[in-house]
Parts: sequence; structure tokens; C-alpha cells
Amino acid sequence: MPNNPPPIVQPQRLRQLLRRLIDIYSPSGKEREILSFLHGYLKRHGLPVVRQSVDDHRYNLVVVPPKADTRLALIGHVDTIGAHDLDHYGYEEQGDLVIGLGAADMKGGCAAMVEAYLTLWEYSSSQLPAALVLVVGEEEEGDGARQLVKDFHFPWGIVGEPTDLKPCLSSYGYLEVQIRTIGKRKHPSFASRRHNPIESMLRLILKISRYMEMERPQFVYNIRDLFSSQVGFAVPDRCEAWLDVHVPPSTPLGDIIVEFEEIFARERKEDADLDAMFRFDTIDAGYELPEKGPLVEALSAIFVKHSLPWEPQAFRSHSDANQLWEAGVLPFLLGPGQLQDAHAPRESVSFQQVCLAAELYRDLVTCLMS
Repeated sequence: MPNNPPPIVQPQRLRQLLRRLIDIYSPSGKEREILSFLHGYLKRHGLPVVRQSVDDHRYNLVVVPPKADTRLALIGHVDTIGAHDLDHYGYEEQGDLVIGLGAADMKGGCAAMVEAYLTLWEYSSSQLPAALVLVVGEEEEGDGARQLVKDFHFPWGIVGEPTDLKPCLSSYGYLEVQIRTIGKRKHPSFASRRHNPIESMLRLILKISRYMEMERPQFVYNIRDLFSSQVGFAVPDRCEAWLDVHVPPSTPLGDIIVEFEEIFARERKEDADLDAMFRFDTIDAGYELPEKGPLVEALSAIFVKHSLPWEPQAFRSHSDANQLWEAGVLPFLLGPGQLQDAHAPRESVSFQQVCLAAELYRDLVTCLMS
């Protein structure tokens, strides 16, 4: 087959699949409907899909050809964030743009992977040296990827996150930080700044923000949530905040954890009344793959064939790729859509990019068959 023209991706079939995926509401934890649809879709096309249980109600979908040495997995997540507007999250078209919840992150990538795999399966059936994996839970706990690597191992993985079809051979690390400050509930006429947990939280957040700006300007830092206990006309007794910190691939995460501890130690030293704690709910290390080796060189040649610039870069967010890396899989990220459009109210992806992504996936698997 590698010496023959590659089988042709079917844009109309791909568009219909993408439309169906976007029209199914599938936030993390509520993926059952989209899993049921995809399981039936893959079975109808003759793929040996299996369900890998993740919890009592959810599962990953895994296709592993029975007669081939699996060297690569095409990996996508079927879940999304919650809808900004439950009345207007579904599929829309505006010229080349496909709009809808998950269009970029990452139902466009999932549809392209499924179409590429179907195209090759119809041509060569069980001889494919690649697996197709659709996981749950990426937008929340990453429990789908965590379960996947317990039962399956693949030497290489492509994760179809929105990279604007730029190859990402490295990925940022990620720290999720929870901070809590404690006060004493009392009548507001007896409030004091030093004993109000919101005041304490704001001082801590300001110190962390200054630290990020002055000492770690290359980090991407986000205050995701900040709220206090709902006490009405009273001083609240606690305040909580969650911070997202994305760090460049080579950053030692242990150094960052120690630096956070130092910030809190200084604050406690300056304010003996401060009652505060923090913890890292998620610690995902970044990684860097070298720009060499047969698979990377094959992908580079495919980019040249499609007249695409070969400009490897780092993926600026965390994803299932971080967990795959930790489990010994070598993952790179490549998918349609732009990360800046993900999680936006009017999320979108270029359908032309989705089709091109399917062709890139097809061509890479084809190279492995030579």
C-alpha cells in the first residue's frame, strides 16, 4: 500500500460525523450519549472496538488491530467543558468555519482521527500498525487517560488537541493550586482587615501575582475561581481560590512547589494571625521530545508533501499527553483548530483544517506500513 496512492478521505462523511459529535452534549462526566453513538458508528464500519471501563457509567473506546504490531495510537478526548448556553451549543456553519461546543477542543480532532482510521481500515483492514483511542474526562480529572495506560501501552501517540496543525513535540507542565484562608464568623460591625479571610486571600494572591510577574514571567498564570463562604450580613469564616499555572516544558516543578512554600512561610512570619493553607491538586510535568527519529522525520516529510511549514513548538496547556508521557508513551500533539478558540463561547474550527488533519493522520499511519 505505501507505494500506491493513499486512500482518499471522504469530506462529506467527515462533515456529517463532526456535526453529530458537536450536536451531542458531552461535558466531562456526562459522556455516555456520545460514547454510545461512537461505539455504534465504529461497529457499523467493521472496527473491532472495545469498551475499557473507567467508572460505573463511563468508558474509553479502543480499537487495536488484531494482526499488526501497534506502534502508534491516535488519541482524542470526547468530553468538553460545560456549555456557556445550553440553548446554543450545537453545530453551526459560517463559510469554512464550523462553530459549536468542542469544535476545536477537540471534536474536530476526534472526527479527523476517526475518518483517517476508517479510510485506512477500509483499504487495509487488520494490517494497520496503529490504534484508535477515544477517551473521557480530559477536561476535568484526566481519568480516561489514566485508565487507558493501565491496560494498554503504545510506543508513540498523537494527541489531537488544537495546535492549528503545528506539530508540538513538547508540552507545558501544569500545576493546579488550591488556597484556603480561615477567619472567624462575626457581625460585620466588628470586622477587621487582619482577620477577614477574603482580605487574607487577596494579600496572598497579590504576593503570588508579583512573584509570577517578577520571578517567573514565562509562566502562564490564571486565577480560575475565588469565593468565600455565603454567610450573609457577617464576616465570612473562609475563602478559597484555585490557580492554574502552566510552565514551560523544561521547568523543574519541584522548584515551583518550594517557591510557593517560601511565599506562604514569609506571609505567616509577617502575620502571626494568618490561618492559610495551600495544596497542589494536580502536578503534571512538561516534556520535550527531540526533533529526530523515524516517526518525527516521517511527519516532517509529510508536512513538506502538503506544503506546510515544519515549525515544531510547545503546546501551551496541559492535556492527556502529560499523563501519556508519565506512563512511558512518547506523545506529540497535532490537531485542527486554535487553542485560543477553545473554551470560548463561540468555539470554532476550520473545516478545511479538519480535512487536512485527517490526511496528515492517514499519511503518517501509511508511512508506518512501509
